[in-house]
Amino acid sequence: MTTRVSKALLVRLEALPGREDDVRSFLKQGLSIVEGEPKTARWFGIQFGPSSFGIFDAFPDEDGRQAHLSGDVAKALGENTGVLFEKPTIEPLDVVAEKQPT
Repeated sequence: MTTRVSKALLVRLEALPGREDDVRSFLKQGLSIVEGEPKTARWFGIQFGPSSFGIFDAFPDEDGRQAHLSGDVAKALGENTGVLFEKPTIEPLDVVAEKQPT
């Protein structure tokens, strides 16, 4: 059975000039980190445009979201701000409806 989610985050990343491929790689590596987070139910590395990227992730509850915000991905975001991308914008979201993965 798939975990229902009620909380989410949308993180927007703007790559520094010439670092687009590095940001793409950073997102791919992030997947391996969140696989070890039991309360991160969904995680997506996304690209909005040529230099605009993001992360969308969802959690069963606020505790899961807070655990993620204090975890290794958040640490990696901080370490790479100013190196790969500008300061991220982190938007907490409430999930009002979802289609469960099959």
